[in-house]
Amino acid sequence: MKRLFSYRFQFIFSMAIFGTMGLFSRYVPLPSSVISMVRGILGSVFLLLLLKLQGKGLNWAAIRKNLLPLCFSGVCLACDWILFLEAYRYTTVAVATLCYYLAPAFVVLLSPFLLKERLTALKVACVGVAVFGMVLVSGVIQSGGAANVDLRGVICALIAACFYATIVILNKKLTDLGPMDRTVMQLTVCALVLIPYNFVNHDMTALHLDGVGLAALLTLAIVHTGVSYALYFGSFQHLSAQAVALFSYVDPVVAVFVSALLLHEPMDALCALGAVLVLGSTMFGELWEERHAPS
Repeated sequence: MKRLFSYRFQFIFSMAIFGTMGLFSRYVPLPSSVISMVRGILGSVFLLLLLKLQGKGLNWAAIRKNLLPLCFSGVCLACDWILFLEAYRYTTVAVATLCYYLAPAFVVLLSPFLLKERLTALKVACVGVAVFGMVLVSGVIQSGGAANVDLRGVICALIAACFYATIVILNKKLTDLGPMDRTVMQLTVCALVLIPYNFVNHDMTALHLDGVGLAALLTLAIVHTGVSYALYFGSFQHLSAQAVALFSYVDPVVAVFVSALLLHEPMDALCALGAVLVLGSTMFGELWEERHAPS
């Protein structure tokens, strides 16, 4: 029981860390692609060092077997991170995170075609409620139309969610590959893709950070990537699928509180209702499917 509590705490703590990412990104005045590159480099190095300290290594045979989907998912991860960070620049942390959490809905809609999973009426209903919640969260209704709303942040978050959904689907197709091996390779590919991209598109010598910006960047790369991923993968395999589904929503809840209480970003009643619809519908759908899945 004590070990189970410890695993739950680790998982919840990792989700809480993820939920504060928007706060720290506010203090890093660098292009999103540069931040994502640093996260990929330092995150993969941190996890490799952790494996070394644990006396473990990567499963190269399994990596070679899954190399193509791993590379593709690493590219998707780079696009996901860049767009999600861009969403923070154009909208509030709460709106960006809640729109990003439509990724499970996208997985549901794509699963009949890519994973041959049955699309039930309950799943369709949950997706519909989540999409309606996203409309409320975006602020379009409150502002009287899309012309009065800067939708760039919403669109970036939604496209990022599509890339995340693609990663989830690709991960389901990986075989004989542990989560740590998969993550190290995806982070490495992400970094390898972004290094030449950044040096071609940005004058890297002209980028400067003060002490606060550097500390925030290192926190995003080491804590929000390396440490949080290590906690996540060190705990989720010891928890039930229901517990993982439930505790995953600590991330957006923390993000909403960070947005409102620390960044003082506005959230009206309709946006709050939208947040409840997005999180409630996706959580209910996941928990229902897990509870009624064939054993």
